[in-house]
Amino acid sequence: MHDLIVIGAGVAGLRCARRMRDAGADVLLLDRADKVGGRCATRVFGGQAADYGPLFVHGSGESFLAVVNETADAHRRDGWPRRIEGSGTPCQPDAFAKGETRLAFAEGVNAFPRWLGTGLPVRLRTQVAAVRWETGHVTVTAQSGEAFEARDIVLSMALEQSIPFIRMLPEGRERDGALALLEGFGSVPCLSLLAGYPRGTPAPGWDVCYPEDVPALQVIGHESSKRPPGGELIMVYQGSPRWSRKWFDTPRDEWARRLLLHAERRCGSWALAPAWTHPHRWRFARLDRVNELAGPLVLRFGSSRVGIAGDLFSPGGGIEAAWTSGGRIAERLTEKS
Repeated sequence: MHDLIVIGAGVAGLRCARRMRDAGADVLLLDRADKVGGRCATRVFGGQAADYGPLFVHGSGESFLAVVNETADAHRRDGWPRRIEGSGTPCQPDAFAKGETRLAFAEGVNAFPRWLGTGLPVRLRTQVAAVRWETGHVTVTAQSGEAFEARDIVLSMALEQSIPFIRMLPEGRERDGALALLEGFGSVPCLSLLAGYPRGTPAPGWDVCYPEDVPALQVIGHESSKRPPGGELIMVYQGSPRWSRKWFDTPRDEWARRLLLHAERRCGSWALAPAWTHPHRWRFARLDRVNELAGPLVLRFGSSRVGIAGDLFSPGGGIEAAWTSGGRIAERLTEKS
């Protein structure tokens, strides 16, 4: 019997688990992926890291930035991106507001959640199938049939992934009120394509581009500009929400080809001839910018509670909002009844 089970080992879940563990709680994290971090996703190709979710970390809160600065065994790229091309709208416009700090890691954005997860009890490759409420505790069952028990749980995943588990909770005002509130919010999709180019391909003179003249593209990232010189040229092309929604269910090769054609329009003919590509579908890439709540949501069922964490539950969106919401959920759970 654990004090708390956190379902989802993204930034919000990791932050909550660390805070609860530091308060003396017996915590267990479950995640279906093979590594922590959720949408803070990095892959390594030929020893070179490349990000295909958020391309950099940004924030303004002193406590958040202090934790980011503590990230161990990672080489910071302070101020990245410095060279900005285009006047299109960033995924997170607040990243370029006055007083906002931006940085990247040579090892990739995943370095931050990987550090947050250091020493935490995390069960990866564990797909949760059901949550069942029982007297005095919650039983969480994995698709493998393995069951875990805890007094409280926290749902820390994309909003649309949390709602099916909320529906499994006991009927009544708590559950029904939460569903009525949360079902009005939604995430936007993103089709993301990493592309590596033959050595000798001329690198662009910018770190990120926000195309104003190619509506299909939300952002183009020059990933190699974060890394030590001498590596291959790696780019990431991320489709706009509208374009990604239109092509989301087509075969990967089809939408990847189309994305490269749009990249050619913005970058030049070289963009159309990568040596390799890695496509990824983000069904729930980020919250729609109009979606935001001011504080955490905690539901009580008898002596047990359900916390719901994520970037929805803190103003501003992005990695900092997820981190803040995880901390606030932990505060609520440690409050004396």
